[in-house]
Amino acid sequence: MWLSDSQKIGVLLTACGVGFMFLGILLLFDGGLLAMGNILFLSGITLIIGFNKTIYFFARKNKIRGTICFFGGILLVFFKWPKTGIIVEFFGFLNLFGDFFPVIISFLRKVPFIGMLLSAPYISNVVDRFAGSKLPV
Repeated sequence: MWLSDSQKIGVLLTACGVGFMFLGILLLFDGGLLAMGNILFLSGITLIIGFNKTIYFFARKNKIRGTICFFGGILLVFFKWPKTGIIVEFFGFLNLFGDFFPVIISFLRKVPFIGMLLSAPYISNVVDRFAGSKLPV
């Protein structure tokens, strides 16, 4: 898969945004790190899929509840309510990006070490339930 230069920068910005958010949560909900993570994440997503597709993704009727919660959580983080903002943002994130989890988990099962870990007896049951894509065959 070939990416343009702006898409490569978008992947980097998105990864840095996730890293900043992880550090912000790890360091007891540091508002500055969480705000930087949100800004980097949104700008990275915009560079990866384009401005128009980003607007279309967040403005879909069936995802409007997730969009409101996601951006409401970001605003709460900006207004110095980081714990409540992250909870609301996480709920919106699950509503917006929940359709991608089965694809992500099927990809992670093909990665050498992580695939073995996800195939462990008790972990596989939890991951299958989380992915929601267990086929009856």
